[in-house]
Amino acid sequence: MKFLAPVTKLAAVFRKFVAPRYRPELYYMRGPGPATARRMSTPRQNQSIDHYA
Repeated sequence: MKFLAPVTKLAAVFRKFVAPRYRPELYYMRGPGPATARRMSTPRQNQSIDHYA
């Protein structure tokens, strides 16, 4: 049994190196982040309706 564990671990590491699994949930955003929340909570000072008046 002591021989089987390192061989299994070596096989798992080799498989991960050769063909890593793609997990899209790690790369896609699930919603707006904290920067958007900060922008929405603070009023903008240079925001006006009549830009060309």
